[in-house]
Amino acid sequence: MVVIGEKFPEVEVNTTFGKIKLPEHFAKEGKWFVLFSHPADFTPVCTTEFYAMQKRAEEFRKLGVEPIGLSVDQVFSHLKWAEWIKETLGEEITFPIIADDRGDLAEKLGMIPSGSTQTARAVFVVDDKGIIRAIVYYPAEVGRDWDEVIRLVKALKTSDENGVALPHKWPNNELIGDKVIVPPAGTVEQIKEREEAKAKGEIECYDWWFCYKKLE
Repeated sequence: MVVIGEKFPEVEVNTTFGKIKLPEHFAKEGKWFVLFSHPADFTPVCTTEFYAMQKRAEEFRKLGVEPIGLSVDQVFSHLKWAEWIKETLGEEITFPIIADDRGDLAEKLGMIPSGSTQTARAVFVVDDKGIIRAIVYYPAEVGRDWDEVIRLVKALKTSDENGVALPHKWPNNELIGDKVIVPPAGTVEQIKEREEAKAKGEIECYDWWFCYKKLE
């Protein structure tokens, strides 16, 4: 089972958009991707998720992130389900859906819960180097919140670009609002640097181990 920080396994998958090599397909274009699995096509909770993901697909793409779905259903089932969503709900699915009908990738990624033959609601956020940056699991009976995944991606990219950490519910944190957390001091010298930066008004601190600042 893969973990955060590992390279996403190199695989070729069959999708509603044809054969795709992961993570190469997105990495070569300098894009991140969000791979999300669902238990089965033509199920109510999954349908609400796919509809909601499609409504946010362009928001993900503006962040340089491509969505890609997966279940152990066959490709013709995915195609028919996508057709139903377009005809009935008015949203055309513009991202590929992996047909992992043998369960090879799902097994490799640990998407199939013990005692089940269906994939859980797993989410893998993979960066443009093919590195797994986040993994989230939901049970079959609870749908996901794609707005939270968008927030997660924004936070990861902000952390990468600025060398900072992000608080609970950033950018709407109850303590520091949209400010970001300066990494804690790890030496006596760094404590002094934090205190000097605070005195200059460059950062704010509750204490030397909890400092934060506004991004420029």
